[in-house]
Amino acid sequence: MPNEPTGFDADFFVPESERDPVKAARDPARPLPKRFYKQATVGEAEGGFSILLDGRPVNTPAKRRVVVPSRELAEALAAEWAAQGEKIDPAAMPLTKLVNTTIDGVAQQMEAVEAELVKYAGSDMICYRAGEPESLAAAQRAAWDPLLAFARDRLGARLTLAEGVAFAAQPAATIEALSAAIRADVGEGPGAALRLAALHVMTTLTGSLILALAKSLNEIDLAAAWAAAHIDEDFQMRAWGEDAEALARREARFKEMAAAAFVSDCVATTRQGA
Repeated sequence: MPNEPTGFDADFFVPESERDPVKAARDPARPLPKRFYKQATVGEAEGGFSILLDGRPVNTPAKRRVVVPSRELAEALAAEWAAQGEKIDPAAMPLTKLVNTTIDGVAQQMEAVEAELVKYAGSDMICYRAGEPESLAAAQRAAWDPLLAFARDRLGARLTLAEGVAFAAQPAATIEALSAAIRADVGEGPGAALRLAALHVMTTLTGSLILALAKSLNEIDLAAAWAAAHIDEDFQMRAWGEDAEALARREARFKEMAAAAFVSDCVATTRQGA
């Protein structure tokens, strides 16, 4: 029995930037694949839990078995597969895409991913403040100053602020403290790659490593984190009116953010119960 269900085009779950450009040019608008299974369930596997489609285990695009350390996460993954209609829509499966990316990518290059996160520490969104109007500056202070305090008091990182777009270099001690915070948050053993991937997603979506660490460490909840990441955008929309396309893009990004937060929480819960 093959590991991967016959007829499934796993390339649909590969990020656009990583797809074969020749294949993409040959078939730029591929139709969604048809659903080929009746049931999606969870099974025990070495190292955790796997996803089964009609009893057959799910593999990643790189043919690696999908196994996660948390039953809660496995059940959520299975629910994504079960919720598909006649066609399989990867856009409706953010958890599956994140887990695939973790297994095929992040787990194979964790040091490189950690290094990329450290780069964000050098230009974190919450360090760049508006001088005017005062209403925007006040909104930034209200949302971001508690995050600065969190970085200072809990992570040992004192951040340098700047007004406008002028670059504010962070002290070497601050970068070192944030590097240590990343390693401590990610931890070791089962789930480390998932935790790192989730942290990376939350950082890139918000533009703030501090905000992502605050969410990962339960210093801030998901709704507050997402609102803090959009202080400037919300101000502009209040001033100039809502942009329907921008709001639709934000909603799609929020689903990815929520998926990353859920994965991070599942790993943390599993560790606490170990």
